[in-house]
Order: sequence, then structure tokens, then C-alpha cells
Amino acid sequence: MRKKRRTDVFSLSFLDCMSCGFGAVILFFMIINATVSEQADLETSEELSEVRKIEQEVLEGRKNLVVLRNAIREANDEVARADNESVELLRRIQELQEQLAQYDGTTLAKRESEEKLRSDIKQLEEARRRLAAETSTAGPTGKQVRTFTGDGTRQYLTGLRVRGKRTLILVDASASMLDETIVNVIRRRNQSKEAQLRAAKWRQTVASVDWITTQLLPDTQFQIYRFGDTAEPLIAGSDGVWLDVGDGTQLEQAVKSLRENPPTGGTNLYDAFSVARRLDPRPDNILLLVDGLPTVGVNAPAKSTVSAGERRTLFGQAVRRLPGSIPINVLMYPMEGDVLAPSEYWRLAYRTGGSFMSVSDDWP
Repeated sequence: MRKKRRTDVFSLSFLDCMSCGFGAVILFFMIINATVSEQADLETSEELSEVRKIEQEVLEGRKNLVVLRNAIREANDEVARADNESVELLRRIQELQEQLAQYDGTTLAKRESEEKLRSDIKQLEEARRRLAAETSTAGPTGKQVRTFTGDGTRQYLTGLRVRGKRTLILVDASASMLDETIVNVIRRRNQSKEAQLRAAKWRQTVASVDWITTQLLPDTQFQIYRFGDTAEPLIAGSDGVWLDVGDGTQLEQAVKSLRENPPTGGTNLYDAFSVARRLDPRPDNILLLVDGLPTVGVNAPAKSTVSAGERRTLFGQAVRRLPGSIPINVLMYPMEGDVLAPSEYWRLAYRTGGSFMSVSDDWP
């Protein structure tokens, strides 16, 4: 009996076909994968470039943000400073308005007193001019150790009591002695030292002291102090010590010191009058060259401006520092705005038995 032949499905031919198919699939996959990988690398490179560009823009944006924040901070600081300056200006305006209100509130009695004072001064000036007209020639210099050359043959006749055994001269050397108006005082205060020394009002003050020293006799004693924020002697190292007139050498030195140092600071009349207490023995004559009521007292002022009422209070405190029985001779220089000063200094001279002179533009 013939055996049946068994057929094997997985023959060599079948396996060859399968191998070829798988190989084709793998080859196809490799070709596709290479293409996809190249495309992916290209897209990734473009995306990385875009990312770097965005990162650069972000970095620039942050820098600009920092600049803007600094600008905003500076602008806020400027606004704060402007607000502070505005507040300060408003405060100053309010203080000035209060001072103006005090000036406007001057009573009729005070105004009448000032008018009477002006009338008395005018009468004294007329009497002085009559005496000058009656005197045709200058008298002998006598024992004067210094001379003063005026304009032509003018006679320097005044009501001042210059001579004494011990004469104390107090010179106002505050910044207000630079000019007669507040605006010009502020302007000159910011100029150079040479420009301040050339100020007409200060040169007139120095000339007045120069003339006064020519009236001192050689056998008498003197002391000259300048006062601004504080009082100090013109000759260094002579605080509280009387100086001999002698041959006039020390007088020349004192006037030279006054001429070389411009006025500055406030007006401390309290410290100036305290000098009379420190000198031993006490002076028997005081000459005060001043242009207004004090602005500085025992303590430093709490604010930059001082009202008229406060200046009168400081004047009263300073007067109480004066020893008794000493005549005060006042030379009053012009200064705008201080309407109470002439009457207060006139009363001081009158009470102490001294004299009061309103200095004209061409004296001495």
C-alpha cells in the first residue's frame, strides 16, 4: 500500500519569501526613520533658534524693566523733594504773612510816637546844621592821637558823647550791615569776601568807627567788640581786658581788623551787652553802632525767621544784661522793615542818659 506524502507548510520557499518581506519592511522603516529624523533635527534647530531669540528678548525686556523701575524711583524721589520744598515754601509764606500782619497791626499810638521821634530827629539835625554854620573854622586837634580826614572842611559836630576814661565800642557786624534792603543783603551775602568788604553800608560803618577812635584821648582806655552771632574783640587775645589808647597803635590795629573782615551772621545784642559785665572796671561810656533789633538771643533761634514781636523781646532781654548808670550812645544805620528799632534804641539812649543819632548817607 502506497504511503501518502505529507506536505510541510513551512517549506524553504515560504521562509525565503517571509525573510524577503521582513527585509523589505525593515528597509522601508529605516528609510522613513532617516527622513523623519532629519526633518525632526531641522525643526528642532529652528525651534531652538526661536527659543534663543525669545530668551534674548526676555533678557532685554528685564533690562528695560530695571531701567524703568529706576526711572520711576527717581521720579518719585523728585516728587517727594518737590513736595517738601512746597511745604517749606508754604511755611515761609505763612510766616511772612504773619509778620506783615504784625506790621499792619501797628497801633496809631506807635505811629504817632514814631512821627514825634522823626520830628525830634529833624529838629536835632537842624540844630546841628546851625551849629556847623556858626563855626567857620575847625578847632585844634588838641591831644588826639589819630586824625580823620573828611570831605573838604566839613565840621563833624554831633551830639555823641565820645570821650570817657573807659570807652566801650560795640559794632554790629551782622549780615544786615551789608546793605539797607533785605534783597540786597541776601545778594551780597552770597558774594565774595572782597565784594562784601566793598559794600557801601559796611564801609560807612568802618569809617564811623575810624572817626570815633580819633576822638579818644591818649590817657584813656578803650575796647572795641564786633558782634554777629557772638561778640568778639577786634584785637585777638584782649577779651575782657581794657586797652590803652597811648600813641594810637592799638586803635590802628583794631580799625584794620574791622576793615579786613566782612559782616556775617545774625545780631546777638545779648552777647554784646554781656561784654560790659565782663570788663573790670565797668565802662563809663558805651557807643553802639547798629541797624536794627536783635535776631539772636541766649539760645539759638528755632526757625529761620524772627518776627517783630520776637525781636522786641530779644531786645528787652539784652537790655537787662546792661550794668546800670552807663550812658548808651547809639548810632543808628538805615535798614528796611525794622520799624520798631528807632523808637526802641531812642528810648534806651534817653533812659541811660546817652544820645541817639540817625546816621545819614554822607556821614562821617
